Amino acid sequence: MDNTHSHLNVASAPSMSWQRRLRLTLGHDWSVGYPFVLPMVILMVGLIAYPFVDAILLSTTTFSFITGETVYVGFKNYLRLFSNSDYALAMGNTITFTLWSLSLKLITGLVIALILNSRLPFRNLLSGVILLPWIVPEIVTALSWKSIFDPIFGGLNPILQGAGIIDKPLGWLSDPTLAMPSIIAVNVWKGIPFYVILLLAGLKAIDKEQLEAAEVDGASGVQRFRHVTLPGLRYVILIMLLLSFILTFNQFGLPFLMTGGGPAGATKLYSLLAYEKAIGALQYGPGIAIALSVAPLMAVLIWLLAKFMRRDEKSSAVNRKPGWGDQIYKVFGKGVNLLLDLIFLPLHWALLAFNAFSRWVRSLVGNSADKPLLDKANQRRASLTARLFILTPFMIFVLFPFYWVIITSLKTTPQISQRSSIFWPEPFTLDQYSDLLFSTPFLTWLGNSLLVATAATVISVAFSALSAYALSRLKFKGAGLLTNLLLITYLLPGTLLFIPLYQILTDIGVINSYAALILTYPTFLLPFATWVLLGYFRSIPVELEEAAMIDGATRLYAFWKITLPLAAPGILSVTLIAFTTAWNEFLFAFVFITSESIRTLPIGLLSMVVGDILPWGKLMAASLLTAIPVAALYIYAQRFLVEGLTVGGVKG
Repeated sequence: MDNTHSHLNVASAPSMSWQRRLRLTLGHDWSVGYPFVLPMVILMVGLIAYPFVDAILLSTTTFSFITGETVYVGFKNYLRLFSNSDYALAMGNTITFTLWSLSLKLITGLVIALILNSRLPFRNLLSGVILLPWIVPEIVTALSWKSIFDPIFGGLNPILQGAGIIDKPLGWLSDPTLAMPSIIAVNVWKGIPFYVILLLAGLKAIDKEQLEAAEVDGASGVQRFRHVTLPGLRYVILIMLLLSFILTFNQFGLPFLMTGGGPAGATKLYSLLAYEKAIGALQYGPGIAIALSVAPLMAVLIWLLAKFMRRDEKSSAVNRKPGWGDQIYKVFGKGVNLLLDLIFLPLHWALLAFNAFSRWVRSLVGNSADKPLLDKANQRRASLTARLFILTPFMIFVLFPFYWVIITSLKTTPQISQRSSIFWPEPFTLDQYSDLLFSTPFLTWLGNSLLVATAATVISVAFSALSAYALSRLKFKGAGLLTNLLLITYLLPGTLLFIPLYQILTDIGVINSYAALILTYPTFLLPFATWVLLGYFRSIPVELEEAAMIDGATRLYAFWKITLPLAAPGILSVTLIAFTTAWNEFLFAFVFITSESIRTLPIGLLSMVVGDILPWGKLMAASLLTAIPVAALYIYAQRFLVEGLTVGGVKG
């Protein structure tokens, strides 16, 4: 019996040594970690990295219509951009669109967030209303605002004419001088919720004792905001602006749907020019060169954003030396501080002048110069009135498109065309809804969107849960590199990928099919969901799993029975966000799908527009029905959606 045991020990020794060497080389948890991240790696390599590299190669070619062959031209496609007037116009438009949109969204979002962060009646309701534009599909946003801007049937011209601001109807989207401000206004409307969510989260994290101490020391409201509130928001604002810059600079859907880049190229952004060149003119090489021309800028912005989004993790390192990101932030911060000082100095002077004037008024009426004109109760009422007065125009700006969609969908077609009772249906009718449901393939489009969004969401969330757990919990070689690459793919704009993906899908024979969307939607859903879930898994105490494994549980069992149930709120959050994102997606569906039978809702709604003929009643009815499923999900789990954007997405 002893001899048998000795034989078994000798035989098992080489095997144990081999396993130990693998653990030392690949990491203690390699046998679980690698299988968990494998689906994500396959996706990142096959549908993100390979198309990106393929795009770089394609950008050095052009298609010869004479020979019918693809010809290698080197860097000529890029060099031609410097002398291309269309490219110069598109880049100028893109910069104008981006800078104005960011500035207005920041100012608007900050004002709304400051008001909503104060004591306000019905604050939760008002916060929910402000967030409504975020849940509306892009196609619904574009169509509703296009209807409002319409010079004949729209609602904006009658309002401005009634107020005496204009004396004749204006072509908001057909006038080259008005088209760009119009689409900027719509982009601001759509982006307000993103800014308000993050700024509210930042404001809640500011130490109130610092504000109270500054007030005790005699600091004015302007000074408290400038020297306490703004510094407390600096990282939130920086991350928000960087991420918003990437998204806004690469905007495609809204300008394409509202103006198509017109009139006379006034709203043609670089993304629209790349699409026209590659897909419209079948010149993949020059089109990709246009798209990749912004890649260096995107790389710098993504690198900076990655630095700051992972700041909390890195700042905990002992004796960490300041990196390039810290130096850039320091220089950038000094410049911003100087600019803010210049901006707030006149406001501070104005406040001092107002205080001096109020003291003079008090002296005239016989009051003490130090005694306020109003007691504390009246001061609170006056402050509340002022805040509601400021908030009201923003609420009207947010709510009017929803009101316009609803009333237009309840009008008869003659009432719309004759412009009778513009702001109220007379009579109310459901004819537009019945015509939509029974005379168009709307229900088919609805089913297609449900199928594609559900399949893409299930795939993305399942794989992201495995990947996020492995990257946050397990020790294996390459985990840190994968986390960095994950953030890069999370931030990579779709405008840099849709052209090479189109060719790849064509080559493998799945273009114009459900598979084209189900395969490509995870390219933006899975990185996002994984990054958000990383934050949730890191917040779950690791001791719970360790205790289970001490009792004999395997790592897989601990993940399935302990960690996954505890991460249910996070998984619900990313599931809802991923589903709404897939439900609303326009660019990939527009480029990859042409058959009417498999169109998703956004593309189906667009197909209802034939030339200059827009059936506004049916379009508004379809827009409302398209937004209802997303709105229902949002109402069902509003706090999870907000938590998903603020906890996982920023802290990651």
